[in-house]
Amino acid sequence: MRPELSSRSPRWRGGLLLLALALPACGTDWLPHADLAPVYHPAEFVVPASWKGASPFVEADPADDELRPDWWKLYNDPMLDTLIEQAMATNPDLQAAAERFVQARDVMMQVRSQRIPQVGLGGKATDSHLHINPDIYDPETPLTGPVAAGGGIASWEPDFWSAIRNATRVETYRAQERAADWGLARLSLQAEIASDYFTLRGYDAQAAIYQHSIDLYKRSLALVNAQFAGAIASALDVARVESLLYSTETKYAQIQGQRQITEQALAILVNMAPASFTIEPVDELRVVKFAAPASLPSRLLERRPDIAAMERRMAEANRAIGIARAAFFPDVRFRADGGILDVGFNAVEIAKFVTGFWSYGSLVSVPAFQGGYRRAQLQKSWSAYRETEDRYRSTVLNAFREVENNLSLTNRLTVAAGRQDAAVGANLKAQNLTTELYQGGLASSLELIFAQVNTLTARIDAVQIKTELMRASVALIRALGGGWDRRQLPKDEQIQPFGTFQYVDLDKPPPAGGIDVNADNNWLHNDLTKFSVPGRR
Repeated sequence: MRPELSSRSPRWRGGLLLLALALPACGTDWLPHADLAPVYHPAEFVVPASWKGASPFVEADPADDELRPDWWKLYNDPMLDTLIEQAMATNPDLQAAAERFVQARDVMMQVRSQRIPQVGLGGKATDSHLHINPDIYDPETPLTGPVAAGGGIASWEPDFWSAIRNATRVETYRAQERAADWGLARLSLQAEIASDYFTLRGYDAQAAIYQHSIDLYKRSLALVNAQFAGAIASALDVARVESLLYSTETKYAQIQGQRQITEQALAILVNMAPASFTIEPVDELRVVKFAAPASLPSRLLERRPDIAAMERRMAEANRAIGIARAAFFPDVRFRADGGILDVGFNAVEIAKFVTGFWSYGSLVSVPAFQGGYRRAQLQKSWSAYRETEDRYRSTVLNAFREVENNLSLTNRLTVAAGRQDAAVGANLKAQNLTTELYQGGLASSLELIFAQVNTLTARIDAVQIKTELMRASVALIRALGGGWDRRQLPKDEQIQPFGTFQYVDLDKPPPAGGIDVNADNNWLHNDLTKFSVPGRR
């Protein structure tokens, strides 16, 4: 009896089984299943109704308008705009963070694929000698010769206990966490550039003050030298002025070195080699006054990407509990094998599938005793969830600390800057009066030098306070979320990078959550000698 006569009915049943296995690939979830993960509720915190600190850079009362995403334009500095836009387009660390988000999306797809039937094809060819069984011997079957076999295997796990479903959700939430990490990396990059830029401008202002003082001290030295030649001033007077001049030139050189280091740091952030990057110096640090809307403390939880990332990590830990619980229940898998067998390479027979064979069945494994392994895993998953909840609370507390610190700091530094400007004015007045007295012979060189040193110190202190004030304003905006909002996170359905049966356009997934990557032209920003943002210098 030939094989096809005894396998026709199983072949139909195998086909029906394959059809049933294919249904989950269509996106249906028709099988009954139990979700063993606990019901997830994000942690809720009781927070103050208002901020304790105050700042001249934010409105006293919360406004309906949110902090603008391009918050750096509040400073009204075209060079700062250029630097940040260049960095957001070309910074390699930010692009790497975007690629980690893409990889997380693909990992989700890998896990999700375990719920879809797995089908494989294979074949083999050998030279064999057949054993003769007199009960089923067919004289037409050759005793020796080549044997060819080809077949396919299909398997499917119905996931009755939602272990795969929860693992898929874990990876979905992890991809959203990576999206929040990208938002944090972008905000940190923007804030670092703004902070370094104001540090650079602070060095510019200090350098201008030192240069002005050096010019003044050179004129004073010329005057003292003339007086010394006329026996009016002593050699001690000349030495004092020379000491002041040389020490000021030393500080000027130090400031220039610090400025170069800061400029080089900015060059790296905007994807340029330091040798090809230059920012022209200015003589004055401009303190910009603006009022940004301050949200209520309760809204901070929605506007900080680091808080959003930790919340997503909590959601992941919650689903991991469901996976650990599923290990206590039977594991069910279905499998179907089939193919053709030919011992004589008869193409006609192969075409008729006369040597086809099929088999199908199911595998059920029931956990019995593992010495406490599954209980330990479940207890560990609960502990990991509580740890994540603790870390979430710690992140929230740190966010409140950063906001309050910078509210207080910008407020006090604003007052300090005003008082220091008054001190500069008083010292300048004292220096001018002392100079007039010295020229009239009514004051000593020591008194003149003392007045000049006090004036220089007051002016440098004023610039340093204003620089710290501008840096604190940047830190305050960053602490408030910099215009980011949790609504920017991609939705669950946006995480899937491609369709189940998509086999083209796989170089990169479509953008999600505003995050895109370079695929065909990842080399686009490899020229480290020029700005690559169109329309920029």
